[in-house]
Amino acid sequence: MTWEAVIGLEIHVQLKTETKMFCRCRNGFGGGPNTQTCPVCLAFPGALPVPNRRAIEETIKLGLALDCEIAERAVFHRKNYFYPDLPKAYQISQYDEPLCAGGHLDVPTDDDGVVRIGITRAHLEEDAAKNVHVAASGRIHGATATLVDFNRGGTPLVEIVTEPDIHDAETAKRFLQLLRQTVVELGLSDAELEKGSMRFDVNVSVRPAGSSELRTRTELKNMNSFNFAAKGIEREIARQTRIYEEGGVVEQETLHFDPAQEDSPPMRSKEEAQDYRYLPEPDLVPVHPPAELVDRLRAEIGELPGARILRIAEELSFYDADVLVTGGLDRLWSDVVAAGADAKEAANVLANAFVATGIAPSAVDAGELAKLVSARAEIPRAAFDEALSHAGDKGFAAAPYLEQKVVADASELDPIIDRIIESNPGQAEQYRSGKQGLLGFFVGQVMKETGGKADPRVVNDRVREKLGS
Repeated sequence: MTWEAVIGLEIHVQLKTETKMFCRCRNGFGGGPNTQTCPVCLAFPGALPVPNRRAIEETIKLGLALDCEIAERAVFHRKNYFYPDLPKAYQISQYDEPLCAGGHLDVPTDDDGVVRIGITRAHLEEDAAKNVHVAASGRIHGATATLVDFNRGGTPLVEIVTEPDIHDAETAKRFLQLLRQTVVELGLSDAELEKGSMRFDVNVSVRPAGSSELRTRTELKNMNSFNFAAKGIEREIARQTRIYEEGGVVEQETLHFDPAQEDSPPMRSKEEAQDYRYLPEPDLVPVHPPAELVDRLRAEIGELPGARILRIAEELSFYDADVLVTGGLDRLWSDVVAAGADAKEAANVLANAFVATGIAPSAVDAGELAKLVSARAEIPRAAFDEALSHAGDKGFAAAPYLEQKVVADASELDPIIDRIIESNPGQAEQYRSGKQGLLGFFVGQVMKETGGKADPRVVNDRVREKLGS
């Protein structure tokens, strides 16, 4: 029997507002443990929440980017559960009347089409505190104790819930990457996975191919890596398929994916909505977003990443377009091309050599970088690399580096090549006997003797010709 995966995602994104969701404590990463807290976010008796207007607006903006309907009336609820990282023993969240519902995100594909992933809702809530697991890996699996840092408790958090429209790990990974880029470009969050400001839960089930049934699902919890999410999904698909083919039954439970072991031990039985005993938050009034606010936020949304991938792919390959956009490089690429650089060459430089420098694209003078890209074949590799490493410096100019020309004249290179071949007769004989990999040895020797100033393409051609004669 052929099986089909059914995958839904729950993505949590911390908003980078100045203060927390329901109090005025600083919202930020990196403070000492339990130093960014107050009676409200620590749930002292009598402390009352006051909603963060900016967080509400940013959630609406994300909802508009995801083509959601913005509610005329949204209600905060209490989601009741007891964990050590939740001081109130409930979380202020939203349930059946969220701010945003019924949208979608189109994920471009390599075959000039898109996969449309439905968005069930995007709702606003407060984050829980952070459990710090005492283990070499820092993860719950194998931990001997757990401490709690309440700095994160109360941080504005948007949860985006997808429809079960995803059927393979690669599409899930690309959806997450595209969503992250959208959030970052809108300025809503840094969405730094390693810091936990974006994390996701993955719901997986399998069914016979062609069926429309939704079978029992399991949840991979609190993942913060696109690659780990893909690996976890692939493993869970294989596990559930094996269970069904052996005549077993998949149990609904929450799993913890351990990337080191690529294993998913169970954490607990999966809760249903009724287990949380939702009730309207009595200390907060419903939210009624004004129409003029929604219109203003809609006008602030420019061309979204998915649309730019499709547009750029018409000029470059889909792969190049995807790398540029999801890497946050496409706007600089457009400016560099507009300044005169070749589109493909500029894409190659940005996606490879430039990314390795760690320079922020916004710090670069596109006109000067275009000069450098256009002259790449005419200047030594060392000079090009050095120039690129300074491309983000204030007042950077390409001119001094462009004055350093590569040696491409065969009459200058031939004597050097002849001397190196004569000095290495054993390697020359091995090359002529079929050990073609030794070509790199001779090219490297020429580049070393010329101080990296020789044109590698000319050197390759001349060495190959001389060794073949």
